[in-house]
Amino acid sequence: MTRLQDKVRESVNAIVDPETGLTLGEMKLIGRLEEDSSGGMRIEFRPSNPFCPIALKLALDIKNTALRVQGVKEAIVCCRGHAIEETINRIVNSTDSRSQE
Repeated sequence: MTRLQDKVRESVNAIVDPETGLTLGEMKLIGRLEEDSSGGMRIEFRPSNPFCPIALKLALDIKNTALRVQGVKEAIVCCRGHAIEETINRIVNSTDSRSQE
């Protein structure tokens, strides 16, 4: 894992799930994290259950947190295991998703 990947993982793992009060790291909700050569990050996120009502909010939080890490140029969040994961992924990874916080 690269230094940038470590920084991003540390940052997104520190996000607190408002429903449980636990961090995403404590809940082990962040899966693979890949970096491309141009500073782009691909982050896999698995909500705590397939009908998690705040999965979209958490995915947006993950994306925006990753983008605040110095050196990250782009962040793609891939929600897995949610009933509407395709919709969540489309919304979060649209070009204007930062305005939906």
